[in-house]
Amino acid sequence: MSGLPIADGPAEHGPLRPIELATGAVLGGATVGLVTIGSVIPVAGALNLVAAVPMGMIAHRYRLRALVTAAVASALVAFVATGLVATVGLLATATVAGIIGTAKRRGGGFPAMVGLSILASALWAGFAVGMLQLFSSGRNLLFDNVRNASRGIQNLAARQQQLEPLGRTAADLTDSVLRWWWAWVGGSVATGMLATAIFSWFVLGSVLDRLAWLPGSDRLDAPPDERPIAPLPVTLRGASFRYPGAVREALRDIDLTVAVGEFVAIVGHNGSGKSTLTRLLAGLPPTSGTVQRPGSAGLGHLGGTTLVLQRPESQTLGVLVADDVVWGLPPEQAAEVEVEALLGEVGLNGMGDKETATLSGGQQQRLAVAAALARKPALLIADEATSMIDPDGRRELVELLAALPKRHAMAVVLVTHHEADAAAADRVIHLSEGRSVEFLPTWPKPVRDARRRPMGDTILELRGIAHTYNRGTPWEAPALHSVDLSVRRGEALLVVGGNGSGKSTLAWIMAGLIAPSSGRCELAGKPIAKQIGRVELAFQHSRLQLQKQTVGAEIADWGGRATGSGAVGRALDAVGLDRSLAARSIEELSGGQAKRVVLAAIVASHPQVVVLDEPLAGLDPAGRADIVELLARLRDSGLTLIIISHDVEDMSAVCDRTVHLVDGRIPAADSVSAMAAVTDQVTRQHDARPTPLRYQGDAAQHIEQGGR
Repeated sequence: MSGLPIADGPAEHGPLRPIELATGAVLGGATVGLVTIGSVIPVAGALNLVAAVPMGMIAHRYRLRALVTAAVASALVAFVATGLVATVGLLATATVAGIIGTAKRRGGGFPAMVGLSILASALWAGFAVGMLQLFSSGRNLLFDNVRNASRGIQNLAARQQQLEPLGRTAADLTDSVLRWWWAWVGGSVATGMLATAIFSWFVLGSVLDRLAWLPGSDRLDAPPDERPIAPLPVTLRGASFRYPGAVREALRDIDLTVAVGEFVAIVGHNGSGKSTLTRLLAGLPPTSGTVQRPGSAGLGHLGGTTLVLQRPESQTLGVLVADDVVWGLPPEQAAEVEVEALLGEVGLNGMGDKETATLSGGQQQRLAVAAALARKPALLIADEATSMIDPDGRRELVELLAALPKRHAMAVVLVTHHEADAAAADRVIHLSEGRSVEFLPTWPKPVRDARRRPMGDTILELRGIAHTYNRGTPWEAPALHSVDLSVRRGEALLVVGGNGSGKSTLAWIMAGLIAPSSGRCELAGKPIAKQIGRVELAFQHSRLQLQKQTVGAEIADWGGRATGSGAVGRALDAVGLDRSLAARSIEELSGGQAKRVVLAAIVASHPQVVVLDEPLAGLDPAGRADIVELLARLRDSGLTLIIISHDVEDMSAVCDRTVHLVDGRIPAADSVSAMAAVTDQVTRQHDARPTPLRYQGDAAQHIEQGGR
């Protein structure tokens, strides 16, 4: 299994691939939502036009089979939700979208679109006439009502001499239409479909052209391997991999063997090639070298290879915990899974009936492991599965993964940038710049230093904040309870707490994005809900906030239409990014760069307060140090920062005080001590000298020499 070619485009034959199924499910669901709202709410009828965009994207990127599957599944859901009219509308929308998307994908242009539209128009006309012919009783009842209405209009018109000819003409026209109904119905449907397709070519087609830059490929997609599923032992010899269009290899000359019963850790910094190595282990062939295994990798199949990824919420599909464990398994296999036993093994005892939306990040990762074990894998790969959860959850998850090869006939590969996570591994593979190395370069932690300017008066105040999700329903879930908090202008406040403690809910309330169930949140004495945009929120997953094609366009969009290239450049300067990055595609950014671009966009929007939700999540030591230094600069510029994180050690270098959130509450003792710390800080800060953030060890010299 070496040197196999990687297809540049989607395969035109064979069953639907995972990326086609996943995209069809997501975009099909969006289409159902748009059509349903457009059908139910009269003033929202324009959404039926927008509904063509998701289906058009499927046709533009994938095979006709993917579009047909998504359209049929969506139509069934629409029929259950809203009835026949919306279902027919959805299928008509999918037809037009399919014509435009297919013509764009195959490069046929306007003539090809017109040809396909004429064929589709004829088919829809035949369908409409056929349905009326088939249901003759309903047709006759409808026609009788139309004829009676026409006669009524004629009788009313006959009462006025000048209107009598008009009424008689209307009655004659109605009789003609009903006599030749098949021609009128068929012609109207065909003409309408053709006109809609031509109009959509210029409207929907331009939208698809603008969205063409969005990624639509599956980096785990591998050529078919018809051998029986047998992923272990797997041996890599001189394995290298270069992504299409890349100037250098992401992975070079890797020698590695993973056998049954092993717990192997792969450790490296961001961009070191860790995820690429997992893709080779999961079945993607190298561009050079060999990967040998007795059978196929069987990714996602029973007895094959399973993946537990970085973001737990992206792997959760079932509404209930028990449903999620067996989600996607054939019914006969799902029936054989001992769900409660698996949940007990991963530490989720008795939680089968709990909603997945109420789980903490650590619990969601445990659920992902349980779902993986339900496939009875020979190889389980945890790709940065520990990076988004708190230290306690990370330690517990590593202990769980380390124990699996001792209880099952399997191997576990943990990919991480935390050296501590690898302590329990049988073997540790270090990667740096795509190569296997003996040791990783170290990056010391930042040391606290004095702030440059004093804090001001209170700018953000929360009093009695409480919030319950789904309040008043059987699924209500309390998140916050009577939270009191005051933040000073120019302060850097750290809010810490375990997964599920309510940190993210608090962040959204402070940004005004959700209204608390009770209590008040005020910015400069006014409700924050009436000042949206004055408090900006940087998401934990930065990529979710970047919606434009280029860095410059993203920053300009946040700053308003008046933001020119000069303002974009100044925003990039503020976060330590080169101005040339403005032309870079969002898709080319690393995790650390994406976080900096979000901060640059926030700087361009001129907020009064910035709330950062887990700004260090998913970053290696070097990236973490970069972000801490950046936050120190923003704080010293006078910006008020509220940092929600469980990385207390790193964040203590930039934050003035720390508030602990425990089960949705700030303990009274913690509030008192925190306020005392602020008072002390205000007293001392006037004598602070404007010195830069210092680093332990040799890092200071590294910075002075222009490193990084």
